[in-house]
Amino acid sequence: MRDRIVQRLIALCAGLTCLLTAVPAAAAPREPVADAGPAAPRGPVADAGPAVPRGPVTDVTAAALGSGGGPGTYTNPVSRGFADTFADPAVIRGEDGWWYAFGTTDPLREGERTPHYLPISRSRDLVTWSHVGDAFTPATLPGWADTAAGASLWAPDIRYVDGRYRLYYVVTQTTVTPERNDNAIGMATAPTPAGPWTDSGAPVVGPRRGGSGNPDDFQWTYDPAHAVDTDGTEYLVYGSYYGGIHITRLDATGGRAVGEPTMIAIDNRFEGGYLLRRNGHWYLFASSADCCAGPTTGYSVYVGRSRAITGPYLDREGVPLNTSRAGGTIVIAPNGNRWVGTGHNAVVTDGAGRDWLVYHAIDRDDPYLDEPFGVNERPMLIDRLDWIGGWPTVRGGAWASDGPRRAPGGNARSRPVPHPRPGPLDRARSDEFDGDALRSGWSWVRTPQGWLAGGTLRWPTQAAELNRADNTASVLLREAPEGDWTAETKLRIDLGTDTVRNYQQAGLIAYGGDDLYTKLVHVAIWNTRQTEFGKEMPYAGRIAYGGTIVGPPADTTWLRLVHRVDPDNGEHELRAATSRDGKSWVFGGVWTLPAETDLRVGLISLGGAGATADFDYFRLYRR
Repeated sequence: MRDRIVQRLIALCAGLTCLLTAVPAAAAPREPVADAGPAAPRGPVADAGPAVPRGPVTDVTAAALGSGGGPGTYTNPVSRGFADTFADPAVIRGEDGWWYAFGTTDPLREGERTPHYLPISRSRDLVTWSHVGDAFTPATLPGWADTAAGASLWAPDIRYVDGRYRLYYVVTQTTVTPERNDNAIGMATAPTPAGPWTDSGAPVVGPRRGGSGNPDDFQWTYDPAHAVDTDGTEYLVYGSYYGGIHITRLDATGGRAVGEPTMIAIDNRFEGGYLLRRNGHWYLFASSADCCAGPTTGYSVYVGRSRAITGPYLDREGVPLNTSRAGGTIVIAPNGNRWVGTGHNAVVTDGAGRDWLVYHAIDRDDPYLDEPFGVNERPMLIDRLDWIGGWPTVRGGAWASDGPRRAPGGNARSRPVPHPRPGPLDRARSDEFDGDALRSGWSWVRTPQGWLAGGTLRWPTQAAELNRADNTASVLLREAPEGDWTAETKLRIDLGTDTVRNYQQAGLIAYGGDDLYTKLVHVAIWNTRQTEFGKEMPYAGRIAYGGTIVGPPADTTWLRLVHRVDPDNGEHELRAATSRDGKSWVFGGVWTLPAETDLRVGLISLGGAGATADFDYFRLYRR
């Protein structure tokens, strides 16, 4: 969604080291340009319908796209021909054979400054797009949008139902109440995807009050997505960090919510829900972390599945998405190339029957549309969605592409990307914490903390921080070796579940300085417990911080930072992995640090007093 002012510190935890994060991956897999490889396992075609309603399947040709492409290829971002930013993309195949994409309200070009209210583009081949207009203008905005309060329209969802096109969207300020922030979901209809669009005249889902009872306190009724169950019942998914993701039935017109909604993904963790049915399961795609943290945006897409459209949705490890230690199998996360903030997706099926993830991302070298820390520049990207063992992942786990790829309509599939394995243990740089003192090689930034007891390093969380201007926490470090390595720890921290213990945390850190690091922690974020992989760095005279989320934590959680040096530019690439049993690992996204960084690696325990971290060991493996 557009750059959001976080009212509750909720998923962002900005200024307190926490952000809803999904672990970035080190050693980002590099895949051959061809995208060729063995077919990812797929189920029978029946019940594996396209993600969005489609018209007749006519020519989906593989055309060349822009610079770096050739015949039958494309290069991201696919929106470059008409827009510098095109966030929250929603896509449909029209009855006229064209593909249509809708984006959130923003100026389309750098320096333009004038917003386009739900801009519309179209394409014959999914890779060459042109702007064909906007769903609304300032003069045609919904009558119940409070334009005096600066109402905008966000996060569209486009469907074709009963011979008419429907467009669902967020109205950020309404006249339903006299208060501010009373966001709601609207719906418009049109005879063609290009319009003209007519709002239904009232919210589909109205403003929902927050728990404080204070004026202007409304839950985030964002990110609508329509779906039709196997019995023909229509549903709408909506919601965000403040309130969680819900699903509700719709009336016969699709324009009003009926009955009681059901929460299907927990608050303070997920937004941007999107439903897809495949092989007897409903798949709930949802995004997590801060959408708009510029060069440190860790926004990523996760998935759970259920036999019933109303849930419960579980991830590949069987962990629900609506619990404090929420699950969520990673579909795409930052992979170490230029693309970060890879989130808010739709899914389309090309003429050859193959699925593609359409999403937005941020170029870490050009993260803002105009001035730094203003509107985040989030163009539209598209990449192949593979299904491996019944679970979706982009490009076999290689994630966002940054070079010529085979265009939709061909027959290539991606090879599953293997996960990195640690090499031999470097005993001289490891510590089992089974002596009377730390082994040689450790050093402290600021005052030493904790003590050794029972074969562990016991370290109460500090009432101190390592975030932007607040660099008061002590950090335990040792020199990192040259080349590739993996750091691992086994962590027990008494954070409990469900209660608010912001933002107690402990874990691993790769440290280049107080304002240049990545950290992988088990952290309390409001009512949730998450494994956050965060990055802090200087940018444009200020300090940027963001994070991404890895796997769900447990009472005991194993954490890994996998380091490699990019042979092309010398950057340090760090990938996070987490485990609930020390055997089965979830590999997350990748953060990078500059080549010249003098890197050290170690442990942290901070974010607020009240918890105690027990580190069973610190092990460093060479590879």
